Amino acid sequence: MPADALSTALLPAGLHDVLPSEAAHEAAAVERLLAEFAAHGYRRVDPPLVEFEENLLSGAGAAMAKQTFRLMDPHSQRMMAVRADITPQIARIATTRLKNEARPVRLCYAGPVLRVKGSQLRPERQFTQVGVELIGPLEAEADAEVVLLAVQALDALRVPHLSVDLCVPTMVSRICQGLGQSEEDTRRLRAALDRKDAAGVAEVGGPAAALLGTLMAASGPADRAMAALSSLALPEGAEKDRRRLTDTLALLRAAMPALTITIDLVEHRGFEYQTGLSFTLFSREAGELGQGGRYRAGAQGEDRGEPATGFTLYMDHVLTAVPAAQAPGRVYVPHGTGWAAAGKLRAEGWVTVAGLAPVADPVAEAKRLHCGHRLTDGVVRPVE
Repeated sequence: MPADALSTALLPAGLHDVLPSEAAHEAAAVERLLAEFAAHGYRRVDPPLVEFEENLLSGAGAAMAKQTFRLMDPHSQRMMAVRADITPQIARIATTRLKNEARPVRLCYAGPVLRVKGSQLRPERQFTQVGVELIGPLEAEADAEVVLLAVQALDALRVPHLSVDLCVPTMVSRICQGLGQSEEDTRRLRAALDRKDAAGVAEVGGPAAALLGTLMAASGPADRAMAALSSLALPEGAEKDRRRLTDTLALLRAAMPALTITIDLVEHRGFEYQTGLSFTLFSREAGELGQGGRYRAGAQGEDRGEPATGFTLYMDHVLTAVPAAQAPGRVYVPHGTGWAAAGKLRAEGWVTVAGLAPVADPVAEAKRLHCGHRLTDGVVRPVE
C-alpha cells in the first residue's frame, strides 16, 4: 500500500473500522437483542449522539465527566458533549419527554458511544451499547426483571457459560455511616476494599474493620455470601440493602434455578452512580459483557430523582462470545438479467450481486465478487 494511502487509513488509538463481516455480525446481534427487549414490553428510543454539556453531564451523567469529549456548537455558541454512556440520556427522556407516561416506563436502546480513553480491559474508545431502562418502580421484582431479561437476551444470542455477579455499591458507605466513620476514613476504607486489601481494611477500619473484613472474605458464590451476610448485625441503613439483595436473589433463583450467581459484598468500582442493587454480566469466554443496577433518573444522589434500574451490554465484548450466523448465499447475476428475475432470487433468500457490464468469464467474475453461486440460463449453480 502506498505511503499516502497508509496515512489516510491511520485512525486514532482506540478507534477502528468495522469491516463487512464484523458489521453484519454486530447488526444481527443487536437486532436479536432489541427483539427480545421488545417482546418484554420495552420500547426503543434513539437519543442524539451529541447534547448540550450541562444536560448530558447532569444527574447520573456526572459520573462520566472525565470520559466525555466536549466541543463548541457553532450555532448556539454553547458547549456540547459527545455521549460516553447512553443511560443518562434515557433517564432524561423518561423524566422530561415522557414524564406524563404511566409508570413504570420500559425503554430500550442501541447506539455508539465515544470515550476519552480506553482501559486495560477495554482499549476501544468507541463501541456500541445496547440496553434497557425500567423507570419508576421500587420493588425487588423490578431489579429481578432487568437481571433476568439481560440473561435471557444473551442466552438468545447463544452466549455460553453466563454468570451474574450481584453487588450493592451503597452498602459499605451505609455501614461506615452507621458506625460513625468519618468521610476521610470511609474514603480510605473504600480504596482498601477496592484493592481487596484485608490488611489495609484492618488498619484503617476502626469499628467497621471486623464487619467489612467479614463481608470481603464472604464474597463469592451466592449461597455462601448470603449465609455470611445473614448472620451479621448491620446498621439500619445497610439493613435495607441486605433485604433487597435477599429478596432479589430469591426471585432470581425461582425464575432461573440453574443460573450461576455470585455476590461481591464490597464492590463499588464501575458503579459510581448506582444507588442500590447492581450487577455485572460475565461469560467464561469473553469476560465482562455488561453492567446494570439501580440509580436515580433525572437527578444526582440517592434521595433525589425518580427510581430506576436497567443494564447496558457492551457489544464489542458480547460479539466475541457469540457465534456468527451463517451468511446467506451470494449469487452472481450476470449483466442483462432482468430486475424481476433477481428479485425472485432475493425472495428465495439469496443475496444477489449484479454484474454491471458484460464479462468474458462469468465464473471468474463471480469468484472475484465473492459469490459462491452464479445465475446461468435461469438456474442458480455453484461456482466451481
